[in-house]
Amino acid sequence: MQLEDLILVSVDDHVVEPPDMFDRHLSAKWRDVAPRIVQKDDGTDVWQYDGKEIPNIGLNAVAGRPPEEYGMEPTSFAEIRPGCYDIDQRIRDMNANGVLGSMCFSSFPNLCGQLFARSSDLDAALAILQAYNDWHIEEWCGSYPGRFIPLILPPIWDPELMAAEVRRVAAKGCHAVSFSENPAKLKLPSFHSDHWDPFWSACQDEGTIVCMHIGSSSSMVITAPDAPIDVLISLQPVNIVQAAADLLWSPVLRKFRELKVALSEGGIGWIPYFFDRVDWIYTRHHAWTGQDFGDQLPSQFFRERFVTCFIDDPTGITVRDRVGIDTICWECDYPHSDSTWPTSPEFLMKSLDGVPDDEIDKMTYQNALRHFRFDPFAHRPKEQCSVGALRALAADVDVRPKSAGVRSGTPKATNATYLTTARKV
Repeated sequence: MQLEDLILVSVDDHVVEPPDMFDRHLSAKWRDVAPRIVQKDDGTDVWQYDGKEIPNIGLNAVAGRPPEEYGMEPTSFAEIRPGCYDIDQRIRDMNANGVLGSMCFSSFPNLCGQLFARSSDLDAALAILQAYNDWHIEEWCGSYPGRFIPLILPPIWDPELMAAEVRRVAAKGCHAVSFSENPAKLKLPSFHSDHWDPFWSACQDEGTIVCMHIGSSSSMVITAPDAPIDVLISLQPVNIVQAAADLLWSPVLRKFRELKVALSEGGIGWIPYFFDRVDWIYTRHHAWTGQDFGDQLPSQFFRERFVTCFIDDPTGITVRDRVGIDTICWECDYPHSDSTWPTSPEFLMKSLDGVPDDEIDKMTYQNALRHFRFDPFAHRPKEQCSVGALRALAADVDVRPKSAGVRSGTPKATNATYLTTARKV
């Protein structure tokens, strides 16, 4: 397959929410308490909500900046690429990268709406969360049909409300929800409790896939406060193995036999060893631990119920048959620091060398269309969906790195730097 013929659907990108996002979706009753953008004296833009100040953290929105300017310091909208928050510019950036479809996780409310769950007024929080979801479905995704997979936030403080919200947005055509990779770390019941059953049941009934993004437990892999930030960045993706093990051995997926889960931004290279380990554990220990997968091994069960994805994972592609070719999706991670934008096709083709065309198609778009109930070809002829066709629409998009400057006094990045910033959220 030639690079220009690839069709790319990313199942993990991010939106930096625009300042006016609540203007058209929140009733007058709640507008005075809704999140709002405030510019501070140092020029940074922050969201203010319920007495909290939530900055845009630098590594969340570095697309288009030179790597030497990446950092954890808060940023202003003027310092980030418009495609981070402007839907029209996002489409132009997608076209320039040859990306047909995208699923975008939230930023300032945290990855599964933890910010709203900590609200002092949960009635207001529910109204604001629903307004967020309506904005995401109707404006962010709805402005360009066939280009985005809608993904909502759940009201994680109440499983019955979560179920109701899953059903409400399913009627709007949304069948993906972002949930925590480890709710116990949010001081909520774990996967091993029946607390979440109304939510799981609604997702199963509506065919809604549950997406668990790294960091959605509001916790990071910290070895030592003074360790360089490289340690955290190295460990963070493969840390999704904890969620994989927790869910696999929990009763959730065996109780809800049609429910599917996506492990977001966790890579795939670690999965074959994980399979070896869980199959060994099951074979050696299930007689006394009580685990029962019937006539299956845990690895076989995993391939049926878990969806995986990768950004650039040459090792994972090499062992793709062991991972499960029908589970693997691709991600761009725009506009985060790990993103391969604007040369995602070039990065990807290096990893795909020697892979048969039919397997390339599965990983780059067909699996995403099936697992996430996404049909871009209903809105756009397939021949206009390739990397070559989309890039032809974006010949005028400037993708050269642009400096936004580095604030004086920015400290050397360590885990402590990250934690200091993250505690403000």
